[in-house]
Amino acid sequence: MHPVRAKKHLGQHFLKDEGIAKNIVEAVLQATQLPLLEIGPGTGVLTKHLIEKEKFFAIDIDTESVEFLKKVYPKQESKILYGDFLNMNLDNLFPDKFAIIGNFPYNISSQIMFRVLDYRHKIDVVVGMFQKEVAERMAEKPGSKTYGILSVLLQAFYNIEYLFTVEPGAFIPPPKVKSAVIRLTRNKTQQLACDEKLFKAIVKSTFNQRRKMVRNGVKSFIKDESIMSHKFFTMRPEQLSVAQFVELTQIIERQSLTS
Repeated sequence: MHPVRAKKHLGQHFLKDEGIAKNIVEAVLQATQLPLLEIGPGTGVLTKHLIEKEKFFAIDIDTESVEFLKKVYPKQESKILYGDFLNMNLDNLFPDKFAIIGNFPYNISSQIMFRVLDYRHKIDVVVGMFQKEVAERMAEKPGSKTYGILSVLLQAFYNIEYLFTVEPGAFIPPPKVKSAVIRLTRNKTQQLACDEKLFKAIVKSTFNQRRKMVRNGVKSFIKDESIMSHKFFTMRPEQLSVAQFVELTQIIERQSLTS
């Protein structure tokens, strides 16, 4: 079975435009010389530019794609891996820091980014193709309707650049939406100045009620009503920067300690 047909059920659209493929590869190689992991190589339009790199692996959950690429690159078949990025132990594959590249399956692209956050101590750079709407959400700044949970959680640890838009005709089969390539580069924040679990919970809770003021989204975390006089509680979540969400978390943490 041809890998294009084999992976259709995974939400994958295969890039056929060579110029765009080269631009994606250049975007990661310009940013880092770290070992590289390609997620979802499919028919290998990105892989062929990277397979000779000494420290490179491509991982795919689709057996037909893996078999196809192993036949195309018999001398490099040890670099083509069958596996699920969302569940594999990346420490076994990369003992030190590494970077990620990929034309990510759109139906799991957000899950891939949450997995990147789990390994943020090791993953320095990510260059990926996403649905345009998702790419914009990740790169968006505060004050926009697009800015949301993914924006805050990723921007807490990564600088995000929206590189370019890709039209549906660049893929087989063409998706019904536009796509975009973004680059994430690890920032200097090793650890947030607050309880990270609480930070994540507050971000999610407030954006789940994004049309309402922050006070509505954090009700379940409030023990001391006096802290509600702070201006953050009368703002909407999309108005708060990452730093302000950290500060909001600190305020809620302190009332837990003093109550």
